[in-house]
Amino acid sequence: MYSREIDGQVFDFGVSGKLIMNGLVMYDRQTGTLWSQVLGEAVEGPLKGTRLEYLPSWQTTYSDWKARHPDSLFLEKGYSGLRDPYLSYYASDRAGVLGETVIDDRLGRKEFVIGVTWNGQEVAFPFRRLSEQPVVNTEIGGTPVVVVFDSKNASGVVFKRQVGEQELTFLLVEGTILEDAETGSRWEGMEGMAVSGPLEGEQLERIPSTQAFWFGWKDYHPGTRVWGVDAED
Repeated sequence: MYSREIDGQVFDFGVSGKLIMNGLVMYDRQTGTLWSQVLGEAVEGPLKGTRLEYLPSWQTTYSDWKARHPDSLFLEKGYSGLRDPYLSYYASDRAGVLGETVIDDRLGRKEFVIGVTWNGQEVAFPFRRLSEQPVVNTEIGGTPVVVVFDSKNASGVVFKRQVGEQELTFLLVEGTILEDAETGSRWEGMEGMAVSGPLEGEQLERIPSTQAFWFGWKDYHPGTRVWGVDAED
């Protein structure tokens, strides 16, 4: 998710019908510039090189979000669930419309990952590994981060694991409730909010991340490290 505001001006975006490495390409109606949805960056036109501001969000189930935020507004799409040809595509091993750009068999082509780019480093966290270890304390680009995965809703988020100058280490209590080893505070992991203990009310800072098929992530990020698979992990 990105902000539509650029240098104080609000832009309107549409779907161009073009693809870059299977990723949707948007256009803005004000200048006709083409934008990569995956990169959040203008790739052709008057605003080429401009980046959109990342807005924290996460992909989850309707029931999970409604339980957390019952007063939310919801977009009615007019149908429920996936329909052919989408079902057959997701069940197949096909790599999008255009096929793969980079061949990398560290993961299966259609495995889901949480991808993170931060301070010049790229890391992919496979869902299947996160299902075994749903809380990961690690570093990306020299920044201490925590990855929190909710296997029930196939959803994950990434936060800086610091409050002020204090670096925290998180442990799973149950569900998506975490506890930090340093103060014993309890945290709602998907929200990054301390709900009890000495740090109650503190909010962790989100790190930009995306959920994607492996084939899509590594095509845009061919130098990515794969957590839980590469030897250094």
